[in-house]
Amino acid sequence: MKKYIILLLALLFAGTAFGQSKVGSTAAPFLNVAIGPRAISMGGAFVATADDISALYWNPAGIARSGRNGAIFTHSEWFADISYNWAGAVLNLGGMGALGMSITYLDYGDIEVTTLSEQNGTGEFYNPSDMAIALSYAYNLTDRFSIGGSAKYVQQTIWNSSASTLAFDLGVLFHSDLNGLRIGASITNFGDDMQMDGKDLLVQHDVAGSIEGNNDQILAKLNTDEFPIPLTFRVGLAMDVLNFEDHRFTLAVDALHPNDNDESLNVGAEYQVMNVISLRGGYKSLFLDSSEEGLTLGVGLNYDFAPNFGIVIDYAYQDFGILENTQHFSVGVKF
Repeated sequence: MKKYIILLLALLFAGTAFGQSKVGSTAAPFLNVAIGPRAISMGGAFVATADDISALYWNPAGIARSGRNGAIFTHSEWFADISYNWAGAVLNLGGMGALGMSITYLDYGDIEVTTLSEQNGTGEFYNPSDMAIALSYAYNLTDRFSIGGSAKYVQQTIWNSSASTLAFDLGVLFHSDLNGLRIGASITNFGDDMQMDGKDLLVQHDVAGSIEGNNDQILAKLNTDEFPIPLTFRVGLAMDVLNFEDHRFTLAVDALHPNDNDESLNVGAEYQVMNVISLRGGYKSLFLDSSEEGLTLGVGLNYDFAPNFGIVIDYAYQDFGILENTQHFSVGVKF
């Protein structure tokens, strides 16, 4: 047991070492957009619960504890007609652990091309997008302690230019025998910097503008800066404060330490009736200055048609202050 506690503490100190407060200083910020209505409606306090397919995002160690195969698709309607989609699947390997795969796709919609000479638009459109594809593996070291990790390819595309990198997630999860108390921690998006490249960076340049008669249309390439990706450390607690045959009430809290913002807390709760209907609520970004995030609410349906087949449907509402709100939906199967 000591070595598992040491591993958990090592993850804690590693996250503290890497985290810094540099607001808005990273590339690929979409990696920090939460997925899964269940977790979102619990205020994002999910790293210590992480017992469904969305654990692939929150804490990959959690997929080893589900004991079943499954797949889920989530859709979120964001501001300015931005569409955010995530899909994941988990294959349970019994005593050999669990495998998972997920894909994230953020679609910004069509944007009209403008130039200095045609500032009202050229009539041409482009479609920027963000994408991440991840492979995950998790294993139960004991009946109470699980560890998992993910390797993912991250790409951002703007017209004819793009940036990409490889990143890794690592998570641990410990289940105690004290009223269902769980302790979880994860480090996400540990990877190289990203740098935009592509033919949109090609420009015509006059290398000697003070000299007349020279070639003023030398083909040159703009050199863009490299930016880190949003490394985030989470540690959380969750407890089933009520746990009867047909009723369960869970409280959870997560502490976040990102490298592109200040530290904050997420809190949430879930009330399950007969393991079929779930009511959820939470609050995001406590103690974080200038945040528009706040109240979250949600509901879920978990129904088994047969011992080896069931469906899961979830919905979440998230308040964003002056940005109004976002709506999140998901549908999944388990088998």
